[in-house]
Formats: sequence, structure tokens, C-alpha cells
Amino acid sequence: MQPSLFWRTAIVQIIAVGVLFAALALALPKSFFEDWGAITGPLGWIVASLVTMRVMKLTLRRVAIASAVAGGLAALLGAAAAHAVALPVAILAFAAICAWRPEPRPAPARARTPA
Repeated sequence: MQPSLFWRTAIVQIIAVGVLFAALALALPKSFFEDWGAITGPLGWIVASLVTMRVMKLTLRRVAIASAVAGGLAALLGAAAAHAVALPVAILAFAAICAWRPEPRPAPARARTPA
């Protein structure tokens, strides 16, 4: 994992999620989220992930996987614990998946030819 990419991605995702949901909270009544929160939350998460993808120049495939895994984790944690726990864990999981890079494979050993 690339630590600097992890932290930059986490910060961008925090800002994207925060700005989006703050704007929605200011624009819409609390009753909207009581009725439509189960749809608004995941859609907002996807939009914030796409913003992070654009800012960080990540691939759609990586962000789609990270968004789905972290969003699913957040849904499970939110149901079992609380939203205040689920969102930070989801952001960390999202950033970790986005920052993960496979280790380079060593080059195969070449067979020696007799001289």
C-alpha cells in the first residue's frame, strides 16, 4: 500500500462526503432522510467516490470495487453499531483499497545456456 496515496484519498473522500451531505442536510428537511435515507446515503457515497476518483485520478474499476466494499461494510456496521462508527471505517476501507498496489513480481530466472 502507498501510505501517501492512502491518506490523500481518505482526505479527499472525507471532504467529498462531508460537503455533499452538508449541502443535502442544509437543503432538505430531516423527514426527507428518515424516508429516503436508505437510498440517499448509498447514492451520496457513490457520488463522493466518483469525485474522489476524478480528483485523485484513480481508475473507475478500482473506485467501483472500493466504493462497493466500503459501502457494504458501512451498511453492515451501521445496522449493527451506529452511523458514527460506520462512516469513518468505510472511508478508511475505501482509501485502503484505492491505495493498494500489488507487489511487483520478480522476473523469472533465465535458463543459462552452456558455453
